[in-house]
Amino acid sequence: MRWLVGWSSTAARAPEFGSAGATGSDGETVHPVGSQLLWGDPDPLWAVGDWRPDEVRVVRADDRNRMAVLGTCGASDEELRLGLIAARGGALRHLTAWSGSYTAVVQVGRRVMVCGDLAGVRPVFYTPWASGTAYATAALPLADLIEANLDFGHLAALLAAPDVPAALHDSTPYEGVRRIPPGHALILRAGAREIAGYEPVASLAVAAPAADADSAVDGVRDALVEAVRARLAAPRHVPGVDMDPGPVPGMGPAERRAARGMPVPGIGADLSGGPASGTLALLAAGLPGAPGTVLGHGTGAGERLLAVTFNDLAVKGREAELERAGTLAANPRLHHVVVTGGEEMLPYAELEGPLTDEPGPSLVTAARHRARLAAGSADHFTGYGARQVLDAHPARLADLLMDRKRRHLLRPVKALAKTDGSVMVPARVYGAARKLSRTPYPAGVEGLADRLLSRRFEEPAGAAGASLAALTWARPGPAARWLTGEALAEVSVRLTGGTTRANVGPGQRPGDFRARSALARHASDLRVLEQAAEVRFQRLHAPFLDNQVVRACRALPEALRVQPGARAAILRTVLEGAGVTDLPAGWGAASPGTSAAARTGLRVAADELVALFDTPLLAQAGLVEARVVRKALRAAAEGEPLPLEGLADLVSLELWLRRLLDRRGTCWTGTPARQRAVPAGIRPQRGALGAGARRA
Repeated sequence: MRWLVGWSSTAARAPEFGSAGATGSDGETVHPVGSQLLWGDPDPLWAVGDWRPDEVRVVRADDRNRMAVLGTCGASDEELRLGLIAARGGALRHLTAWSGSYTAVVQVGRRVMVCGDLAGVRPVFYTPWASGTAYATAALPLADLIEANLDFGHLAALLAAPDVPAALHDSTPYEGVRRIPPGHALILRAGAREIAGYEPVASLAVAAPAADADSAVDGVRDALVEAVRARLAAPRHVPGVDMDPGPVPGMGPAERRAARGMPVPGIGADLSGGPASGTLALLAAGLPGAPGTVLGHGTGAGERLLAVTFNDLAVKGREAELERAGTLAANPRLHHVVVTGGEEMLPYAELEGPLTDEPGPSLVTAARHRARLAAGSADHFTGYGARQVLDAHPARLADLLMDRKRRHLLRPVKALAKTDGSVMVPARVYGAARKLSRTPYPAGVEGLADRLLSRRFEEPAGAAGASLAALTWARPGPAARWLTGEALAEVSVRLTGGTTRANVGPGQRPGDFRARSALARHASDLRVLEQAAEVRFQRLHAPFLDNQVVRACRALPEALRVQPGARAAILRTVLEGAGVTDLPAGWGAASPGTSAAARTGLRVAADELVALFDTPLLAQAGLVEARVVRKALRAAAEGEPLPLEGLADLVSLELWLRRLLDRRGTCWTGTPARQRAVPAGIRPQRGALGAGARRA
């Protein structure tokens, strides 16, 4: 895991804080394990982990005015210097407008500014410490620093209402460690904290000016091309690391690297999983220059992009997708590799793995993703996030009603009615959208709190049920039905407290608000996946979650988004604008769902999962009752129609808790007190939810 960590003190100087470490209030001196100091006193900054040299860039005007950019950034050194000059006057948004995915930290005198991203895939965390504020791009190191307990109220909210900001607010799994929202920056002035938004948000009362559809799609194309080009322009190997790990009899360089768990040097991309990943593969292969180096395959073609197709044998109906991938891979600039997923790659097949910064549902599917990524290159493109930034969240239908654009509802509602087969769908969808458009945000959140307290988890049935259920300000998570009454009461208290804090709500239209929340949830899950399925020396790239791509996609008109097949049509136009026109028939069709694989994996691993919940930590914390979860696991394995996503959330959180408590050592070195396995008091106890739930 790679992260950066810094500290800002209220003192004028901190002479012992720098290369020597930091002195806390108890007199102990600590510094991050495996770190490189980017700059020192009085407000030091470290980069921790296996950062590539080209991923860490520092520009200085002088010793008191400097900027660090960590990650893939398409800005030139001169552009970074100009950005630092502009930031000295307090401007921040331009620091987030360069192509790529990165974190920017600016120090101007005693003022430190740390910019988070728009999606939330590069979050920023902070905590009070030693008469100042410590900040990092990971929460676990800060929890180690302050020896934090677990926040079981946050974990309960993560299960009961994972995509409701009012439930999670700015909390993390660790008490005392906070997160800044997407689209915001953390500003420290001599240790004093301020969180400021740098992105304009459409008002609830007045819609943002509608962009022309053609120019908006052109903007998406330009942003995607620049995002891909930023990755192609970066060095495609780790300087100082031998890209051929030495002689092994009977093996070529690629096979030797695979045997050592190291990816092939160069650029690769997913060619399965829907049109988004295929679009990135074709863009990367079509841009000028050599996209990657595929060695040891005997093709004699030299440098080509490595395109990976995952043939999941547990998912039926993938034949057409595999055929389309094969047709696309006939491109002479692509080298096609098919990874076959057997029983050992099913969800739940591997319950051991690395400790991630936070829990996430991808912990139960890490093995299948790792097998796919291990066949890729050192830099691997994926289409993660395309659905969230391009598609229309069902709640956007309410936004159209608020703007009096009823005619744009005809096609999406007609498509839902055709899928569901019921003539009543149009009236039900229109009624739900109309109700949402007239419901204030506090009322919507309070309605969710009442649903949790009364344990009402029923959802509309039928093919259109998911869209109808999403036409609300907030809804229960799929795991909420298995939580205890105490846990649901705690989340209810957090929800009502969140609406009190917000007073009049988020100030956004319901569809736009729900779409941003869904994007943040997806970005958080992707961040966990990247850590859980990490392949040594590999970088996983998700250009659709870059700031400039997110901004370009947000400029797409609502009326365009809600039309059936809009994502595939937009991506087809993007490819045509980039000169790619010979797409196979059926390109753009949705990838088959993975629910069949999830149910098969659950059935195969049923005994092991039931044993996992014999004495679960979640039950010790008062979040679930063990027998209730065991019963649900057996029922789902036997084919009962239960929400599989909710069971994945429960299993993932239990696995994460066990890995956290089995951990040895911390992220910091210093006094002997830092060498214990976990901070004191982190082990859960029954009834640990807090006074709020008991009062409720």
